Amino acid sequence: MKILNLDSETKNNILENLLKRSPNNYGEFEGRVNEIIENIRANGDQALFEYTKKFDGVNIDADTILVTDEEISQAYAQVDANLLDVIRKSLVNIREYHEKQKQYSWFDSKDNGIILGQKVTPLQRVGVYVPGGKAVYPSSVLMNVLPAKVAGVDEIIMVTPPGKDGSVCPSTLVAAKEAGVDRIYKAGGAQAVAALAFGTRSIPKVDKIVGPGNIYVALAKKAVFGHVSIDSIAGPSEILVLADESANPRFVAADLLSQAEHDEMASAILITTSETLATQVSAEVDKFTEKLSRQRIIRTSLENYGYILVAATMDEAIETVNEIASEHLELVTKNPFEIMTKIRNAGAIFIGEYSSEPLGDYFAGPNHVLPTNGTAKFFSALSVDDFIKKSSIISYSKEALEEVYKDIVQFAECEGLTAHANSIRVRFED
Repeated sequence: MKILNLDSETKNNILENLLKRSPNNYGEFEGRVNEIIENIRANGDQALFEYTKKFDGVNIDADTILVTDEEISQAYAQVDANLLDVIRKSLVNIREYHEKQKQYSWFDSKDNGIILGQKVTPLQRVGVYVPGGKAVYPSSVLMNVLPAKVAGVDEIIMVTPPGKDGSVCPSTLVAAKEAGVDRIYKAGGAQAVAALAFGTRSIPKVDKIVGPGNIYVALAKKAVFGHVSIDSIAGPSEILVLADESANPRFVAADLLSQAEHDEMASAILITTSETLATQVSAEVDKFTEKLSRQRIIRTSLENYGYILVAATMDEAIETVNEIASEHLELVTKNPFEIMTKIRNAGAIFIGEYSSEPLGDYFAGPNHVLPTNGTAKFFSALSVDDFIKKSSIISYSKEALEEVYKDIVQFAECEGLTAHANSIRVRFED
């Protein structure tokens, strides 16, 4: 990996390089995505089935697009019993964590007849996109579905690309069934996002679309936002490790590679105050890469977006951590909890050398759908909050309104909104 001394120029160059990976910088794909979306809006199922044949190489129609109970039963028969046990353990951890995020309606009443409050309502129908293609992600099913279930969403619709034989990966189907998905459709890509956003004869329109995907999926979610809500426009995966001389170089190297293997645009960065650790980690990265199955992807990722940065002080390192605002942040220092209090921007923070990033991907409970490309400065992990709406409650008695109506009239007239003022004044005419 590249070892660089951390200074303002290095930091700015890295930030600029990382931002090149944002879906917002792939405008050349937007025309194709918009064409797909408009075709789905105009022609519904017909266009959806044509795209599935074109992009996935499989004939799907109205009779076969919906995954049947029989297909799910077959999936259970194909999934290893130990994996099923792990899925169920992970499910419990994820559900228990998200149950602590639940919000409830509240009302506050006063003696003069004023009632103010907030009504919390789950979304009615949510669409979950689950990738196919290079890999299968039953963990993504759990992370996107369980917060919606905890929130109380009425109906959860899942879409996922079919394989060449028209089937869906068994572990994906089992995870969906265990998590409580109501219906699963064999559809992927921008066409599946459009179907969820506008509805077709086969796939119902949803209120919100969540879940990761390739650049076409990301741009399609961006394009349909406003017609429906979305979780975020996710970019490539990222890890940043902040470490000092106390860190184990093999652990750090292994953790960096855990994200570099995702795809060629993934980012893996170590920031350390120890030149010795920097050299040791670089050497361990090379040793591990020789043995790992996705070494071509790893090498491309590290060549383009992998860095080891040596900082003069821990304060300088922390400042850079907050500027990068990484999706995943590991703190491997002598005093990680003290460092944690100084972190403003990170999607998820992993504290201590035994809190490796994959723990969060699969098992610990917090959500692994996280802000990327610096958006951790203003976005949060997917949560129960993403699947609810909050309505304000306002109720005034005549006596309560009479005490303040002249103030409201004055405010309205100040803004030149005489109908607003009249709406209040008319209630107190002689």
